Amino acid sequence: MDAYEKIEKVGEGTYGKVYKARDRETGMIVALKKTRLHGDEEGVPPTTLREVSLLKMLSMDPHIVRLLSLKQSHNKEGRTVLYLVFEYMDTDLKKYIKSFRNEGKKVPPEMVKSLMYQLCKGIAICHGHGVLHRDLKPHNLLMDRKTGRLKIADLGLSRSFTVPLKKYTHEILTLWYRAPEVLLGATHYSTPVDIWSIGCVFAELVTTQALFPGDSELQQLLHIFRLLGTPDDAMWPGVSKLTNWHEYPQWRPKDLVSAVPGLERSGLDLLSKMLQYEPSRRISAKAAMQHPYFDGLDKANL
Repeated sequence: MDAYEKIEKVGEGTYGKVYKARDRETGMIVALKKTRLHGDEEGVPPTTLREVSLLKMLSMDPHIVRLLSLKQSHNKEGRTVLYLVFEYMDTDLKKYIKSFRNEGKKVPPEMVKSLMYQLCKGIAICHGHGVLHRDLKPHNLLMDRKTGRLKIADLGLSRSFTVPLKKYTHEILTLWYRAPEVLLGATHYSTPVDIWSIGCVFAELVTTQALFPGDSELQQLLHIFRLLGTPDDAMWPGVSKLTNWHEYPQWRPKDLVSAVPGLERSGLDLLSKMLQYEPSRRISAKAAMQHPYFDGLDKANL
């Protein structure tokens, strides 16, 4: 790793530490993600190599953070450590939204539209290659403030590397963007889990506040049920058979505009299609890109 000069630690991603670094040869600023592999495997397991090559292929898309290279080294205990070298982005959606919230302002509607379109486009590419993200949230959506470009990060490595239980040493992995089928213990889930997360991010971009800020799995479900109504087998066939299903308080669905004031009607329609209880009824990322909400957007520039 002598090829890179670490400038500062910029965070701890779900799967390891992330550093801002400089390529000594080119002077280019990059993000280094230091990643530990499972247990005490010798070398890099083939599953990891497959996922990294998939990530490299996906990262040719302008809305997915670019993987520049992969370096392997060993730590003091002799364990294999992988460094993934990514392009460096100056901020993420979490910091971006917070900057508006701190000033008591809202993200401009055209910016919300542009960011949402880019997010749907990036996820449509992933889903088209059979890749689920599973942990979409503002922190994992990097952006360039000057150009308004959005890129999806922390992608596709969720199978090779240890399952994320904690986000940081002091912060439990957030549940705010987690789909109800996952919270209710479904073992088979697919691309709609990402669409639910996109819906939660959409609402947060409009209001600058998390839509469902639960601090436990139960609290998270209750937040969802209070807004969308307590689901039943008529609304969501099979829900009562899911592992974590219990008898919950009965709420009637509210109008989405009560939770996301200020969003235009076509936006509310798109949001309602993303926040469907039954996963198969959620809109796909590809179909979302064609939604009338995006009609006025200059898509050619994105």
